[in-house]
Amino acid sequence: MNKDIPIDLVPAGSAAAPRDALSRPLRDLRISVIDRCNFRCPYCMPEDQYAQDYEFLSKEARLRFEEIERLARAFVRLGVRKLRLTGGEPLLRRDLPRLVEQLARIPGIEDIAMTTNGVLLPKSAQALRDAGLHRLTVSLDTLDAETFRTLSGGRGEVADVLAGIAAAERAGFAKIKLNCVVMRGVNDAQVLDLIEHFRGSGHIVRFIEYMDVGTVNQWRGDMVVPSAELIARIGARWPLESLQPNYRGEVAERYRLKDGGGEIGFISSVSQPFCGDCSRARLSADGKLYTCLFARLGYDLREPLRAGAGDEELAVLIARRWAQRTDRYSEQRAELRARGEQKHVEMFAVGG
Repeated sequence: MNKDIPIDLVPAGSAAAPRDALSRPLRDLRISVIDRCNFRCPYCMPEDQYAQDYEFLSKEARLRFEEIERLARAFVRLGVRKLRLTGGEPLLRRDLPRLVEQLARIPGIEDIAMTTNGVLLPKSAQALRDAGLHRLTVSLDTLDAETFRTLSGGRGEVADVLAGIAAAERAGFAKIKLNCVVMRGVNDAQVLDLIEHFRGSGHIVRFIEYMDVGTVNQWRGDMVVPSAELIARIGARWPLESLQPNYRGEVAERYRLKDGGGEIGFISSVSQPFCGDCSRARLSADGKLYTCLFARLGYDLREPLRAGAGDEELAVLIARRWAQRTDRYSEQRAELRARGEQKHVEMFAVGG
């Protein structure tokens, strides 16, 4: 993109949309609205690192809703059409439906989704739906109550998540994506139970390989259960049939149960990296642009925003940063870890 040419609203994938150094377009934006969470999952925010007295972002440091809307509009000018609200736990952000309503009014936005642990959905699902939220993803690593307590850092009950999913269904959310991070020796023996429970519900269970996100989750490669292994296990119980991606760059490899029981997905960032089609940018709660889940540093957009930058200037800043993007960590994982380059932004700061 020529940085001197005014940026108008461009169609996603058009020649006018910015591309990074590897020719990847900018299509999706994940917005972290808060860095706090009511769980302490060991793969994201372990209790020993983030205890009760941990100092998260102050209210002043977080982007205000109006600021999030302005930045979202700048991203839309560059071709973004899909937004996902994340955290931390996004439902801890007060009045979140108001933000959804503001984002839903932006011309060009085609899809607004949210990732949540689900326990606060009974109080907010209907308001979110009415405000214009299209889709939900709920994190659910197991149905076993004891294992769930362990994986939530002793702060959650699986029954509360199931109640949240039920509330979302009543509010009109269909095809909810249920994300399960699979760890060998922790919850991998329970994946069939998840599929059994949600068979015929219309929801999509997705299994995510345990990733080395952040710096404090004590990741070990031997705890990763490759998706190919899970596909074999599940296929032995219920024959599977592969499905075509819904769109280029879709992170999950899609399958359906041949007996009609539903769809399941596999996100294989470790064993089958998909960096080549990655079109996602991430905006942290304090206004930093991250061009990869495994990035070390973010590009500050809050400072120019609060200093009075206009919409055109913000779009140009984003486009320039995207044009410099070379990230492909998952494809280079072994090489980078061998060199000791393991410092990443924590996942709760930018969403999964």
